[in-house]
Amino acid sequence: MIIDVIIPAYNEERSVGRVIADIPKELVRHIVVANNASTDATRTVAEAAGAIVVDQPQRGYGNACLKAMEQVATHSPPPDVVVFLDADHSDHPEQLSELVAPILHGQAHLVIGSRALGDRERGSMTVPQVFGNWLATRMIRAIYGVRYTDLGPFRAIRYDSLLALGMRDRTFGWTVEMQVKAAKQHLPYAEVPVDYRKRIGVSKVSGTVKGTVLAGYKIITTILKYR
Repeated sequence: MIIDVIIPAYNEERSVGRVIADIPKELVRHIVVANNASTDATRTVAEAAGAIVVDQPQRGYGNACLKAMEQVATHSPPPDVVVFLDADHSDHPEQLSELVAPILHGQAHLVIGSRALGDRERGSMTVPQVFGNWLATRMIRAIYGVRYTDLGPFRAIRYDSLLALGMRDRTFGWTVEMQVKAAKQHLPYAEVPVDYRKRIGVSKVSGTVKGTVLAGYKIITTILKYR
């Protein structure tokens, strides 16, 4: 199967090159970095590491992912699978083969890399992040009947299923929108344990009280929006 990787990146010049270097190139065709209004050398570093870089001047995690999807839509032939991961080096890209295995074996259309099931470095997630994941996944279970353990950013999805979801969120609700819509469409899904480490640099979301509150609010409202 053809696998393309999408990496949204905002001011990640210190880490994005390491993330790209750790991706198993024998499994991946293209790596697309969405440079999300960075004011540092993120674009230069990502290009030097071998990625296709597209610019999204409008801030927002979802905006960056949507811009990268526009680029992927131009690839011929289209990919079979799209993998999403963050640019901050908190994910372990070398686990990509484990992540995509349920799709390659025909067992799932969507695979979530679960930090809750894997080994998490102490301090890699804040207390509000851990609690927020716990609350969000239980809300999804109560409303949609699907048992997720995480809303982790490291995930894989069949490209045709991704397009069928009609992704729209432009900010913090991207990951939960994907999982809620997948639940509503009854997509076969799986979770695989992934490891998680302290990110390089300070988080733009969980690193501030305002960002944490806004992300939590957006996640909850997104879960309720698609009931």
